[in-house]
Amino acid sequence: MKTTRSSLILILSIIIWATESTGADKINTVLELDESNFDSTIAAYDYVFVDFYAPWCTHCKRLAPELDVAAPILAELKKPIIIAKVNADKHTRLARKHEVDGYPTLKIYMHGVPTEYYGPRKAELLVRFLRKFVAPDVTVLNSDSAIREFVEEAGTHFPIFIGFGINETVISNLAIKYKKKAWFSVASDFSDDVMVQYDFDKIPTMVSIHPSYNDHSIFYGPFEEEFLEEYIKQNFLPLAVPINYETLKILKDDQRKIVLTILEDESEEKSRKLIKTLKAAASANRDLVFGYVGVKQWVEFAETFGAKETKLPKMIVWDGSEEYLSVIGSESIEEEDQGSQISQFLAGFREGKTEQNSISGPSLLGYIKSLIGVRSVYIIVFLVAMLILIRHISKEEPLTVGTRDRDQVEHGTSSEAESSDYTPGDKQD
Repeated sequence: MKTTRSSLILILSIIIWATESTGADKINTVLELDESNFDSTIAAYDYVFVDFYAPWCTHCKRLAPELDVAAPILAELKKPIIIAKVNADKHTRLARKHEVDGYPTLKIYMHGVPTEYYGPRKAELLVRFLRKFVAPDVTVLNSDSAIREFVEEAGTHFPIFIGFGINETVISNLAIKYKKKAWFSVASDFSDDVMVQYDFDKIPTMVSIHPSYNDHSIFYGPFEEEFLEEYIKQNFLPLAVPINYETLKILKDDQRKIVLTILEDESEEKSRKLIKTLKAAASANRDLVFGYVGVKQWVEFAETFGAKETKLPKMIVWDGSEEYLSVIGSESIEEEDQGSQISQFLAGFREGKTEQNSISGPSLLGYIKSLIGVRSVYIIVFLVAMLILIRHISKEEPLTVGTRDRDQVEHGTSSEAESSDYTPGDKQD
């Protein structure tokens, strides 16, 4: 009896020790990484979110407390995500190795493979966004409430694809391939109310949803992988795409030409009416991307395509290069019967009734590159200054011992005093 009791105590002690050890092994704070522990940390955990920061960076200072809040929440996930940070201003070799060119640079390492993070930075939204990377490839939904909860939990930053009456195996390969870009699910049981809500009347059906744009589209097949993949790729963006830095990054990987409409102000009632008409045109012309931009929202980009010289709204066709096409006879859109005018524009484009123009700003890639970090700008300025200094020194006559007069010494002392006011800490965000 005594032996049995001792054995029980020993077993309980082991269980308590194991539980405590598991809790201790959880990383619920932000790790500080450098050259000595970066690679081992990435290798030790399946999912690591890394903030490459600089102590002087204003945006980094705002982000830091958000990461402190998110860290313990992400550590408690079934597949935990570890949050770490690197002082990239100090550990420059490590920063260069991981292609850090601005602050903060955010990356998520999934099984050691890095992906750039462009999502939200507030703790609650960041947690919701990062959960995408550890979610199942395809979520199986078996009720109306499960569908509703899935869409709500998915948030607004990724498109959502739901296959109604489609077997999970049909989309599993594509779900794995495009996991970083969208949510994927199949609904095995649902009511007529759901069919009304998502506007489809037969199955099998694939529905794509863009919650942030209040936009969705329907696909009735065929469901062979090549056709399904084409539909998925075309629906990473909404039918009518608002042009901004974030959507330009996505468009960089899209091979389709962009039918761009330039408006005075996206938020005006007449502009919203036109955008609705553009969505209808986009639905019937899937080989093109339909985008729009307001002069009020992004004047520099709009003026790249001659917004100042033409009556607005105007439509052009752009492939992301330094040239664009205008359609002869369809330079601008009048307020009446806009649907017919858009149809006429598209017909003119397809028939080759176009005129080539040069943009007055950077190409699509140029706009994306303009996101380069402030740190890179400082480096460039520093290098230019050094080159000027070297050239200036090389032009001066060499001095011989005893030839410097008092004025030269005083000027040299003055220059040294002035330069001592500058320190590397004068960098600004």
